[in-house]
Amino acid sequence: MEGLLVTPFHARTAALCRSWNWRRWAGYADPGSYDLVHDWEYHAVRSSAAAFDVSPLYKYEVRGRDAARLLDRIATRRISSLAEGRVAYTPWCDEGGKVLDDGTVAKIGQNHFRVTSGDPNYRWLMANAVGMDVTIEDVSRKLAALAVQGPNARAVLERAMERDLGALRYFSLTTGSIRGIPVTVTRTGYTGDLGYEIWIPADGAVAVWDVILEEGRYYGLLPAGLLALDMARIEAGLLLLDVDYISARKAVVEEQTSTPLELGLEWTVAFDKQSFVGKQALLRQSRDGVQWRLVGIEVEWESLELLYGEYRLPVRLPSAAWRGSVPLFGSHRGAQVGYATSGCWSPLLKKYIALAHVLSEWGSPGTALWMQVTVEHRPRLARAAVAPIPFFEPLRKRQ
Repeated sequence: MEGLLVTPFHARTAALCRSWNWRRWAGYADPGSYDLVHDWEYHAVRSSAAAFDVSPLYKYEVRGRDAARLLDRIATRRISSLAEGRVAYTPWCDEGGKVLDDGTVAKIGQNHFRVTSGDPNYRWLMANAVGMDVTIEDVSRKLAALAVQGPNARAVLERAMERDLGALRYFSLTTGSIRGIPVTVTRTGYTGDLGYEIWIPADGAVAVWDVILEEGRYYGLLPAGLLALDMARIEAGLLLLDVDYISARKAVVEEQTSTPLELGLEWTVAFDKQSFVGKQALLRQSRDGVQWRLVGIEVEWESLELLYGEYRLPVRLPSAAWRGSVPLFGSHRGAQVGYATSGCWSPLLKKYIALAHVLSEWGSPGTALWMQVTVEHRPRLARAAVAPIPFFEPLRKRQ
């Protein structure tokens, strides 16, 4: 881990990480899995509860009379109408309507917001704040973040905070304390399940970790790493920066960029706002139609069995989520019509699933496709079909 930063939870995560499976995230070392395999951690997310160290997220405090005005200028969502105590997911774009990043905006108080993102965005915030009465502070290292996710997440948090969280709505926040340490809790997460994220002063992170794991043992909570998180977010149809889309900042050619409409995020675009960066380009695309769509893909199991059966082998699929570009075709010998960007075998759904970009005419649910798979070192084509995303969305997530 030489040259990498460590999060405020590192004293605990390092002691528990038996696998020494560390992953790089925004310059930090974060566990890929704690055990030698990630299976138990994934199942904890879906059947009990799991705790993820998500401290490497970038975090910015935006305050001042023009704080909402600034965020309305940047975000595609309408931030000025966000009620205090609420959180909004939003992308933000360049003038061409191409997505730069996505994240959350939480309204903590009057004229006070917290922005989270996958990439650094301080310079972008400052560039758009010229002439405004607003202050922007990068608190990425000052705040630790712990995600508690899964069907028992609420019960664990209620024991830790010694209060009822039943009134905390989906994408809302509350403040409180855990053993005297002040925290903000948001009902958010990256697993598509019932979940909460705890935002903690860095010097109180270890103490909060200890309480969560102590109370969580009554409910089957496990510390979980990025391998389990990757599988859960694919099941939930949640996008990953630099994997499922490339930031317009990093794209080498325009073909690598995407708009919110192409990423299935049209519901986040408030066209009735007076103005925001990229609005005119998105209005034109909304009128003219999109060329590409981000969709779900389900690979037909029987087709996989036939391909592997030619070599007298059982089907072999990756044990962890994969990230890469995998071609999709409209017919067995037809032209390429898209590409998958990440996928996994879903132990819960018993399906081989992927997220993919396809030409818009191939984006309707149920459309038959062929996806390239490698069988005994040879590229083959397996039958697949476009599927709605999310693949998995339990009622408990929003109830």
